[in-house]
Amino acid sequence: QVQLVESGGGLVQPGGSLRLSCAASGSILSIYAMGWYRQAPGKQRELVASITSGGSTNYGDLVKGRFTISRDNAKNTVYLQMNSLKPEDTAVYTCNTRGKLGDGRTFDSWGQGTQVTVSS
Repeated sequence: QVQLVESGGGLVQPGGSLRLSCAASGSILSIYAMGWYRQAPGKQRELVASITSGGSTNYGDLVKGRFTISRDNAKNTVYLQMNSLKPEDTAVYTCNTRGKLGDGRTFDSWGQGTQVTVSS
């Protein structure tokens, strides 16, 4: 199976910035898409942003204009640049990757999650 390693979370003040990274490893033949989801206590998990291997992006309404997703296909890595952070952005952010393994099977893997806390 594919393992996802996330980094970049932490505590930041309102208006500040963070950059999350997620690197996928394993017997990956190809990646269809990578994305970030988030979930706060008592709330549903929601899509933050996603990007296909071809560069097509999709953003959740609450982060449009503030967050930017990008990827390095050669490194199987996706990034999430988060600017103008608000307390409402506080959540566990989790990386998701979908693709095909070397043995031909498709996969849908999730990372362990990284905490982002926006507070004074």
